[in-house]
Amino acid sequence: MQDLRASDPVLPVARPGGDLKVSFEFFPPKTDKMQEALWDCVARLAPLAPQFVSVTYGAGGGTRERTHDTVTRLARETALKPAAHLTCVAASRGEVDEIARRYWDEGIRHIVALRGDPPEGGRYQPHPQGYAYAADLVAGLKKVADFEISVAAYPETHPDAVSPEADLDNLKRKVEAGASRAISQYFFDVDVFLRFRDRAAAAGIAVPIVPGILPVTNFAQVVKFSAACGTRVPAWMADLFTGLDDDPDTRRLVAATVAAEQCRALVAGGVSEFHFYTLNRADLTYAICHILGVRAKAR
Repeated sequence: MQDLRASDPVLPVARPGGDLKVSFEFFPPKTDKMQEALWDCVARLAPLAPQFVSVTYGAGGGTRERTHDTVTRLARETALKPAAHLTCVAASRGEVDEIARRYWDEGIRHIVALRGDPPEGGRYQPHPQGYAYAADLVAGLKKVADFEISVAAYPETHPDAVSPEADLDNLKRKVEAGASRAISQYFFDVDVFLRFRDRAAAAGIAVPIVPGILPVTNFAQVVKFSAACGTRVPAWMADLFTGLDDDPDTRRLVAATVAAEQCRALVAGGVSEFHFYTLNRADLTYAICHILGVRAKAR
């Protein structure tokens, strides 16, 4: 049996944590209880000094206003740099441009520009007077103001793309329109992301492609959502979560371990930035960052 006392640490960090950059994604709360949970999450993660934090967005006035209120409050009340999600769905170009101008006037300099999802069960249809696709939105936003713009990337190909090559061409159009970063859809197979990153570089896409990391809090929900967005859930992962439906404590431990090992493998593959889909819960994301060496500075 190996003498662990004389060996390297069991979980050595592949690169010092100070070299790693992280960002966090939140969603706007719908209720007072969810509001409290969000700001508890923000308070817990803020000391980790993320590059930025983003706030998701959906079609419809109520969701738009909740996104706006959350983003502007983050800018007013914290030292974080918030990024507002903005989509093409259900809005004219004039409406989208006005939203963007409001953000700029309120000091928000970073937009996550997305095509957006169609109504549940439907197919995406561009608004007759709107931006048709994310590349058009990026170009339009750049005319409004000199925003920093992040866009989406799909290591396992967007479900609506006719081919992986066409999907990569679409990403290139978004970058050529002015995007300075791509954030990936979540994935669980590290090699899939690394191969995608290399294909993007070979295609002339020079901006950072940041892996999106989803700590799994509810495996059944992740399976359902993954089927819709084209993410493959490996059989080994299903096996790890089997029997844990009524055991949330063990489920969280397994989730943190899976995501941390995923990140560590990515670091070994040369990745130095991560974007965490927090689901407005800090515990797993904070633990994973700690394992990676991303920690609050000592006071």
